Amino acid sequence: MSRLLHSLSPHPIDLDPTSSTHPFLTAPFFSPLLFPNNSSDARDHCANERTFLSWLRLSVYMAIVSIAIAISFHLKNEPTEVEKRLALPVGLLFWVLSFACLANGFANYVKTVTKYGRRRALVQSGWKTQIVFTVVSCAIVAVCVLLLSTNAKQR
Repeated sequence: MSRLLHSLSPHPIDLDPTSSTHPFLTAPFFSPLLFPNNSSDARDHCANERTFLSWLRLSVYMAIVSIAIAISFHLKNEPTEVEKRLALPVGLLFWVLSFACLANGFANYVKTVTKYGRRRALVQSGWKTQIVFTVVSCAIVAVCVLLLSTNAKQR
């Protein structure tokens, strides 16, 4: 029981750059990670955190849009038959893309913090980030074109 309480206590973890352990797998799990602040480390950590929060915000927006699409949300009129037929698949697509954004943001955050702890961080977006961002952008543009074209046929 004391081991469980030790893993949940909020004592800071001082990370050694020469350590080979993963900082997010070090007990206690819910503790702040302490890094030596050499040069611009604090600024870089804040930038990494802001990037993760941006991915989180995009994920939340995508989840809200997916729910709105799935329930065929309209303010002024009833949805068309095409919109009703496409609502669930497009809503599920946006839901999956929402989780992809969240997973990508968290993976980038963990990878960068781990490299910061070892003093080997190179701040740049990788190919996974580019793929997720391209797929999300294409899905948003495609759904906008689809909804605008069905709205134009309706009039």
